[in-house]
Amino acid sequence: MKLTTSALIAALAFSVLPPAMAADNSVATVNGKPIKQSLYDYIAKEASSRGQAVDDNVKNVIINKLIGSELIYQEAQRTGLDKQPDYIAKEDLTRRELLVNTFLQDYIKKHPVSEADTKLAYEKYKQELGDKEYNARHILVATEAEAKDIIAQLGKGGDFAKIAKEKSKDPGSQEKGGELGWFSPAGMVKPFSDAVAKLQKGKYTTAPVQTQFGWHVIKLEDSRSTQAPSYDDVKDALQKQLQQRHLEKLLTDLRSKAKIEAPGVTIAK
Repeated sequence: MKLTTSALIAALAFSVLPPAMAADNSVATVNGKPIKQSLYDYIAKEASSRGQAVDDNVKNVIINKLIGSELIYQEAQRTGLDKQPDYIAKEDLTRRELLVNTFLQDYIKKHPVSEADTKLAYEKYKQELGDKEYNARHILVATEAEAKDIIAQLGKGGDFAKIAKEKSKDPGSQEKGGELGWFSPAGMVKPFSDAVAKLQKGKYTTAPVQTQFGWHVIKLEDSRSTQAPSYDDVKDALQKQLQQRHLEKLLTDLRSKAKIEAPGVTIAK
């Protein structure tokens, strides 16, 4: 007969463990040191949440793994590894990260993204995506003067792809003659996408386009109509984006209320 997880855990102290161990609320002892029942309970709970049936065999596996871990743990203590500065620092960082991640998971659970907010984000996403996508090339340089010189070369019949391979500073497209492939306006910074949208097929920008990356000369290879993916297809991704924004706002709020001192360091806002 199989026991439920709760019944199995409740039965362990009375049917498997000797009376002294039951009183100490432990599942085993190793060299006189107890392995806490709470450790077993947590592992069993995690296994159950993943759909694993915690039967007698799984129980034995869990407890034997805890015993093996305890043996190594005691040996590490005997050799003094737990007293080394690097270990102490790493232990502190691990505890911090565990608590931070647990808090963030709890915060997201208590502040879920609403369906209404997700649908608003979807409408904004569709608007940014637009109804067209473009296939273009570009040449990225550091100065406006360089970009103007390239435009002059193109005006004299220069080959766009060849010039891109020679002069473009964009490592992702330089070797491909400046080719960017198909993209939506939302996939590029606004000055770039605005310039592309004004071009006719086969034409290039006759004035340099400035973005935070530098100065661009852009050539439109082709364009085509496109349709936004359905709400259901992007719902999960949109909710994750909104959750991330909520967490960023939380951190910003905490920073604004905190007194932070870090000499010689520029504190992020």
